[in-house]
Amino acid sequence: MDIVREESVKRRRRQKRIIITVVILAAVLGITLGVSRMKPAAPSVDTSSVWPDTVKRGPMLRQVRGLGSLIPIPEDVRLIPAETDVRVERILVLPGTSVEADSVIMELSNSKLEQEAVDADLQRKSAEADYQNIKVKVQSDLLNYQAEAATVEADYGEAQTTANANKELVKIGVLSDQALKSSVGKEKALATRNQINRDRIAINTKAISTELAVQQAKIDQTRALGQLKHKQLDAMKVRAGIHGVLQELSVQVGQRAAQGTILAKVVQLENLQAELKIPETQAKDVLNGLLAEIDTHNGIIKGTVSRIDPSVTNGTVTVDVKLEGVMPKGVRPDLSVDGTITLESLNNVLYVGRPAFGQEKNTVGMFRIDPDSKGATRVPVELGRSSVNTMEIIRGLKEGDRVILSDMSRYDAVDRIRLSN
Repeated sequence: MDIVREESVKRRRRQKRIIITVVILAAVLGITLGVSRMKPAAPSVDTSSVWPDTVKRGPMLRQVRGLGSLIPIPEDVRLIPAETDVRVERILVLPGTSVEADSVIMELSNSKLEQEAVDADLQRKSAEADYQNIKVKVQSDLLNYQAEAATVEADYGEAQTTANANKELVKIGVLSDQALKSSVGKEKALATRNQINRDRIAINTKAISTELAVQQAKIDQTRALGQLKHKQLDAMKVRAGIHGVLQELSVQVGQRAAQGTILAKVVQLENLQAELKIPETQAKDVLNGLLAEIDTHNGIIKGTVSRIDPSVTNGTVTVDVKLEGVMPKGVRPDLSVDGTITLESLNNVLYVGRPAFGQEKNTVGMFRIDPDSKGATRVPVELGRSSVNTMEIIRGLKEGDRVILSDMSRYDAVDRIRLSN
């Protein structure tokens, strides 16, 4: 009988173990390779956590929206400045009170101004007295000139008569030529003096007018100064100036205010406009005259765009909207509002609700919901023009498709999701 050698048995066992090890390694490698090539399972998303919408075709309004406030129209606002350095003595009206043009809002004081007004009045009276004194003096001087001129004129008339008579006497031989020459010479001398007096009176008359005009100018100057001081004194009683509502008081009782300091602000509530802050990326299509709706949270007011600020501040453009129609109750300056401006109306376009992310005229990935609503697949969608709540679809979707509009950025790494209830 043959005896199995021990070495042969060991060799067969070793070979068997090697084969088994190779088979196990091959199986593990195959499984690993297979698993690595398998796509990861689609993540599950709760249906209630997403915001779906259906793609539609039809008319679409392009609109932009901005927050803002109601402000008075500039011509219906009166800012009341201090005309001089003043001290606030009394405040008679508080903000929010309706006022008329002659309503006194506050009373001010300025002792220096009061003294200046008194001095101006005294200067005017002094100038008026000087005017009367000068007027009497120059008129008296003029009368003296006129009296002297009258005497010379009488003498001249007499000399002229004598000379003419002497000429006749010389012709008949009664008077000598020497006497005639003497009378004619006296006539000429008096004629010269008479003309000089006339010229003097004319010159003095003009001088009187000039001198009185100079003094009258001093009176007018002191009167104007007095009127200014009294006007400033009258301004110590601060009046509203227009019918409206006192919106602001910038000072308190006992406070001193320098000249030019704004003391109060009065506005007319009948004429308000909306000041909206429109994002600069959307403001490029806003034009004057476009229709707008202003939500005061207590009613909607129609309006039109009246002004577009040329500058950009903090990423927004200021747009003024002129309001039309009756104002809702509770409307007042600085009231927060929400405004919507209609840019244009598009006809027969494919559109969907505005997605959480995605700018107009751009391509984005959106999850399109399966017909059975159990899953959604990411598809590239080219967006067109945008509105406040809608976005035009150029390509990538068709009418009736349902898509997810909510933020799906956490699933950027997958192209498909499962929807679960």
